[in-house]
Amino acid sequence: MFALRTLAAPAQRQCVRAAPRATVSFARQAQRQYSQERVAKFNGKKDADGKFPVSLIEGDGIGPEIAVAVKDIFAAAKTPITWEPINVDPILKDGKTAIPDAAIESIKRNKIALKGPLATPIGKGHVSLNLTLRRTFNLFANLRPCRSVAGFKTPYDNVDTVLIRENTEGEYSGIEHVVVDGVVQSIKLITRDASERVLRFAFQHAKSIGRTKVRVVHKATIMKMSDGLFLSCAEQIAKEFPEIEFDAELLDNTCLKMTTDPLPYNDKVLVMPNLYGDILSDMCAGLIGGLGLTPSGNIGDECSIFEAVHGSAPDIAGKGLANPTALLLSSMMMLRHMDLGQYADRIEKAAFATLAEGKALTGDLGGKASTQQFTEAIINKL
Repeated sequence: MFALRTLAAPAQRQCVRAAPRATVSFARQAQRQYSQERVAKFNGKKDADGKFPVSLIEGDGIGPEIAVAVKDIFAAAKTPITWEPINVDPILKDGKTAIPDAAIESIKRNKIALKGPLATPIGKGHVSLNLTLRRTFNLFANLRPCRSVAGFKTPYDNVDTVLIRENTEGEYSGIEHVVVDGVVQSIKLITRDASERVLRFAFQHAKSIGRTKVRVVHKATIMKMSDGLFLSCAEQIAKEFPEIEFDAELLDNTCLKMTTDPLPYNDKVLVMPNLYGDILSDMCAGLIGGLGLTPSGNIGDECSIFEAVHGSAPDIAGKGLANPTALLLSSMMMLRHMDLGQYADRIEKAAFATLAEGKALTGDLGGKASTQQFTEAIINKL
């Protein structure tokens, strides 16, 4: 209890203590200046051939197979990038799970990476490599759009949600310990800096994709200080974007309403703390047919990593049965982040046309096509 009081007391005092007038004025001026800049802008450089190098983490299980599919489609579309394969097998550094220095150097140099699925041991072994990558590169925002796919029928039609999850703290801060035998304490960490950064990104992203509303999903009724801080930060950031409508909704209400009728969320960008985003983004993936159709991007100020968030599916690895759609759609997000939207539009149009036609679908989509046949069908429509 002492540890909790020690952490909570300063935060409580911060909420009620008035700042000097000059300090407040300077902070607001700095916020206005920062809000005019694009958060997490891609700053990669072209190589001698006029192409952008991209670090490629093929991943485990089916990862190498779906990575080949993406590379073949990019080659057919003459996309101006070159692939730089890297190895992220975990190593121990100072007693902690880390990724090899060569991989870190590659991603830092290229500013961008595409990642296949990585297997994580359950209840033992090394820390999640996905979490390690986010922490290593300070990837503060997880961007998860979920859009219905024509030709793949689910109980919900015309779903088009966009979720942004704070990616570095909350319950995933890793601050936990045994108090006494049989009692474990896990601390949820929310900071003003991290909250403002992801919230500002959410408002800027809403503008960039033409959405007029941003909604914070929270549980400030119960976690009045932690979620309360996130919510109060959102209210302040919203003032910098008067053209965007802002509101907030309790997490449980959001889950109920989205699974009843997701269409009212099609004009909004939803932004939320870490754990809520982890759960809600997978729930939204279920609305459109699962993680195999869902792209994802982890956004940072210095670099960004786009990934397939489904599992490594070791049971079908090497059999040519894997569906590369999630990784392909994630690579479309990557291209748009790199301001190569014209290539993304062309490939995405071919991919959705192939899915809508329904003649070359993989087994998870109800078809009998192999990974290669599905890939060739997309290439034929470019």
